[in-house]
Amino acid sequence: MKLNNKFILASAVVGSALTITSCSDVLDVDRPSSQDSEFVFMNTEYATTALNGVYALFGEDPFTSRMSCVWMQNTDVEAYTPNSGKPSGSHRSDIWGLQGGLDVSFGDIYKAWNNNFQAIEQANNVIQGCENSSVASDAEMLQIKGEAVCLKAWRYLMLCNYWGDVPYYDSPSKFGDELDKPKTDKNIIYSRCLQQLVDVEGDMKFSDVNTGGTERCNRDFALGLIAKMALFRAGYGMTADGTMKKADDYLDTSSDDLAVKYTVNGTEKVARTCADYYQMAKDYCQKLISLKGRTLRSDYESIFTDLESGIVANNDEILYQVAFVVNRGGDVGWCIGVPNTGTCTYGNTTAQVGFNPIYYMTFSDNDIRRDITCTKYSHDNDTIKPATITALGVGKFDRYEAGPNFSLGSSSSKGTGVNWPVMRYSEVLLMLAEAENELNGPTALAQDALTQVRARAFAKSPDYAGDVTNYVAAAAADKAKFFNAIVDERAWEFGGECVRKWDLQRWNIYGQKVNEAVRNMNAFGIACNPVLMEDAALVAQYPEVAKYQGCANILYYNKEAKAKDKKKLTWINDKYSYTDSIEIEARNGVNQVNWGKAMIKSVTTYIYNNKTYTASPTKTVNKEEGTVTYKFNDDTEVTVNEGEYPGITKKVVYQCSDQAARLYRGYTGDTGIGSGDLCYLLPIGSITMSSSSVLTNDGYGFANISDSEGKNYELKTVTTDFK
Repeated sequence: MKLNNKFILASAVVGSALTITSCSDVLDVDRPSSQDSEFVFMNTEYATTALNGVYALFGEDPFTSRMSCVWMQNTDVEAYTPNSGKPSGSHRSDIWGLQGGLDVSFGDIYKAWNNNFQAIEQANNVIQGCENSSVASDAEMLQIKGEAVCLKAWRYLMLCNYWGDVPYYDSPSKFGDELDKPKTDKNIIYSRCLQQLVDVEGDMKFSDVNTGGTERCNRDFALGLIAKMALFRAGYGMTADGTMKKADDYLDTSSDDLAVKYTVNGTEKVARTCADYYQMAKDYCQKLISLKGRTLRSDYESIFTDLESGIVANNDEILYQVAFVVNRGGDVGWCIGVPNTGTCTYGNTTAQVGFNPIYYMTFSDNDIRRDITCTKYSHDNDTIKPATITALGVGKFDRYEAGPNFSLGSSSSKGTGVNWPVMRYSEVLLMLAEAENELNGPTALAQDALTQVRARAFAKSPDYAGDVTNYVAAAAADKAKFFNAIVDERAWEFGGECVRKWDLQRWNIYGQKVNEAVRNMNAFGIACNPVLMEDAALVAQYPEVAKYQGCANILYYNKEAKAKDKKKLTWINDKYSYTDSIEIEARNGVNQVNWGKAMIKSVTTYIYNNKTYTASPTKTVNKEEGTVTYKFNDDTEVTVNEGEYPGITKKVVYQCSDQAARLYRGYTGDTGIGSGDLCYLLPIGSITMSSSSVLTNDGYGFANISDSEGKNYELKTVTTDFK
């Protein structure tokens, strides 16, 4: 059960106070926080409390909702549609629409920047305090230092993925220091953080030994974090000239600033090039597996039901989870998860994270992860309510299930207390597969790692060989195919856990994937619309249509009145068309919800005397005179004899959906035709820049961001004589 997070977050104020801020010379009250570093770190009790101040910053809004999940959109996996209209320049939806670069004045960006650097400053204080402690070699003090190094590295990973190059601080500030520092290249930051991680991981405790287990940073996580950060160091990032490059493309990798020394199995190595860092990622994945390997849980869903139940397991699937308590941070089940609306026993959600509708369609029918990850229902006034494909929630986090375990009342909202998973063991396996493939192609080692992840997902598949053995063998045909298999597997395995955005960035396929997503949304809609399917030229433009033929335009379901349990919602067809829809619609108690139909937007207008009307004219038949009168909403009338056409034209324009038009509008400016390097970065806030003489937002692709409100691309126009 959750035992230690309460201690961590309850210590927020004390922990923050005990963090040494030596740039202040005068403190008016004599208390432990006013003592020097030597006093605070003379024992592990005070040192732990200082460390808790670093953890406590996870409990603030900049992390609990913004950086952990809400800002980790829009991708081909997690996605939420911005409202209509141009970006406001100060709202989270601008970030969703890849227009965050316009939000220089957005207060949330300013707060998130400060939250990260405050955590780094406090972590640096703890690291230095532990190193200078009279008991520096004590096992618990080494563990405290290791946790601080992990927290600092994670904070810099967030900073570099949100802001690109940022100032780097390697030691705590003191009086007289120049704190207004220019940006340091992200690859140098990765290398420095990696060196610190390498130097401390051997002194850390594994989760089943460490106090706090997986609710605190541990050696399991440190090894995984080294591998993860090494992949970022090996991958792409946005550079000052606005293009995506690897370090090898523009930096002198012979520089010691870009080098990390480490030892594996008695062999000393130095990582400098991108290839070296792929090797480092492989080495540390294998090190974790050899020292503390484990078998993946057979029950995928239990990973997340444990979170909803407050159960913390060590030496298990989750390597590190951010610890929260009720009313003290933690927006899992508030801004992310199954929507709870209306009057609900366990409170409401704001549900700001959803899924790209195409994501659901990419899953194999036999993959158990699909219906655990994507939920086609919500809780509305404590009853189950079906959802359309444009409103899929994150099923891994369900406030309704967590409510009784965390004593959430009907008036509760934020601060659910449900922990946030940062890294799972399956990610280590997929990182190993990726690194090995980059180095040596799809070897048996790479194939085995991928197989382990798929084996769980398809354990109950009626075609296990096809879904696992044959699938992996086909992917291993060449390096490129295997890479694409890793790209897909990470999408299916971690959907709703908000890692996709960073993956697409480091692979430099963000633009490719969002364009593919829009094309597939359009193709899905075309396949479900008979009028559009009749247009051979249109279908030829979208060969992806073939994937969606046979998919449902409408889903049919049965639900008991006021049913609360999701098991009481029965889908008659899943994602495929029901062949006898007339029979279905005639049955009592059968309901329907739009599916593929929602992927196309149709706009109907009526034209008379060269004037366009948005509303259909009323029709009045005069039997005695044998005439028909059509009247528009501006009182314009036209009367003709029965059977004659009134000269009115009905025009139906079939367009892409609002989702397709808006999700990535900062990149495309249109639907699915973006080109060039996508600017995913956030700007440095105007308040931060106003107090700095060196920080600017010059370069980094910001000048290329579209301020478009999105365009509903026209697929086909049909005009008919209205009668």
